[in-house]
Amino acid sequence: MPDPPLPVVVVADPIDAAAVELLRAGPCRVFDATSGPDALESSLPEAWGILVRSRTKVTRELIERAPHLQFVARAGVGVDNVDLTAANARGIRVVNAPTAATVAVAELTVCFLLLLARGLYPRIVETKAGRWKRGENGGELRGKTVGFVGYGRIARETAKRLAAFGVTTVAFDPFVTVTQDATTLLPLDDLLKSSDFVSLHAALTPENHHLINAGRLAQMKPNAALVNVARGPLVDEEALLAALESGHLGGAALDVFEDEPPTRAKLLAHPKVLATPHLGASTREGQSLAGRQVVEETLRALQGEPLQAWVNPEAKRSAP
Repeated sequence: MPDPPLPVVVVADPIDAAAVELLRAGPCRVFDATSGPDALESSLPEAWGILVRSRTKVTRELIERAPHLQFVARAGVGVDNVDLTAANARGIRVVNAPTAATVAVAELTVCFLLLLARGLYPRIVETKAGRWKRGENGGELRGKTVGFVGYGRIARETAKRLAAFGVTTVAFDPFVTVTQDATTLLPLDDLLKSSDFVSLHAALTPENHHLINAGRLAQMKPNAALVNVARGPLVDEEALLAALESGHLGGAALDVFEDEPPTRAKLLAHPKVLATPHLGASTREGQSLAGRQVVEETLRALQGEPLQAWVNPEAKRSAP
């Protein structure tokens, strides 16, 4: 009898080319669906696995159109573009790349904090436009307090780097009971009241939607600044704009937004706002590592080996 056909793994979003070649050498057929929705749609009837980044949303409807789907790999940390409830109901295993973006996002966070502390962005824009404005002094990170909302891998790596600047670090995380560094755990209200910079690193859950709202922004120190490198809906952007326009907040640095691409023109145009297009994890090194991690997990799944980054173990395990 002929051998059964190899499982089909669909690469729905572009990932590192070397990682794709590693996958092609594995016990599977690889279907490149990165050209867009039509290619993805045509691949679903045969798909055993799907590899995604952020563009492709693995919705209940997509899962229903993929009768053989058993495995989803997200080349990044968050899996909010995957319907985990639908995946669990079908016994579809979902994995991510939990450490791939750690350094990239930590470095971006430090970059944001330095730009905010010195007030550099307006000076950069003015100088490039031919205006030579001196005498408007910025500040230093030294001696300031940075409060992390969420104290996972990225926040801990950021705190490690900030130690060299003489920064005091505090954190709020309901799932962390002790730290292994100099960071002090605080209730959220106390953190907001005591931090010169509040940096968001929490996961997006229904409970965390608009975690930073008008009331919590009002608790922040006058002239404090907010950094969001996690997920846009953690912040009520209308409330953030109001806090900036009133002068209560000294600035904000946003890599993520409630809607992406962002739609609030006044927030983007505000002179105290730094805005980047959700590029925290988008370094060459980070994307290479993310691609390799999810491909290695996919190969483990194909070969029946234990998974290392399985985010929904409540899904029943099914062999390829």
